[in-house]
Amino acid sequence: MSVKHALLSLLEQEPMYGYQLRQEFEARTGGTWPLNVGQVYTTLTRLERDGLVEPAAHLEGAEAAGDTQTQTQVRYRLTEAGRDEVATWFTTPVTRTQPARDELAIKLALAVTVPGVDVGTLIQRQRSASMQALQDYTRLKRQAGGEQERADLAWGLVLDSLVFAAEAEIRWLDHCEARLRRAAREGSAAGGAR
Repeated sequence: MSVKHALLSLLEQEPMYGYQLRQEFEARTGGTWPLNVGQVYTTLTRLERDGLVEPAAHLEGAEAAGDTQTQTQVRYRLTEAGRDEVATWFTTPVTRTQPARDELAIKLALAVTVPGVDVGTLIQRQRSASMQALQDYTRLKRQAGGEQERADLAWGLVLDSLVFAAEAEIRWLDHCEARLRRAAREGSAAGGAR
């Protein structure tokens, strides 16, 4: 996930400070990918260094921090270069040349090569967990229902992505189980032919 581009896209609407950016990001994604506020401020520092954002104004004390702190908070706004960066991000397809590490795929790849691992049980347990996640996402979609505010639409799109990913994972687990059965049959047939 590109935190950099997410923050830039939020700043395109109006200047904000770090905590506000974190709240907006989590509201629009339904809290699916929580951001650490330290990560937000670190990213903002890099964006400022790279000329993509600049300080817009300082807010003092409780109004800025959302509590009784007396520190000064900086509101950031996009620069022209920042606007160009956001526009490029929105018009450029996400590349899949470097697939993200998938812990489940790694786990299964290793499980089939490590003696003593019950791969069938591993797949069954994962399928149950994936089915539970799919049911949870589907329930959340029903609860989100017909509200069509932009934030609700954004959260609905995130939920759609999670539902499709869970469905794909379940199909992949079915495929893995079938391949393991086929490999076991072929191994038995090869052993019997000797």
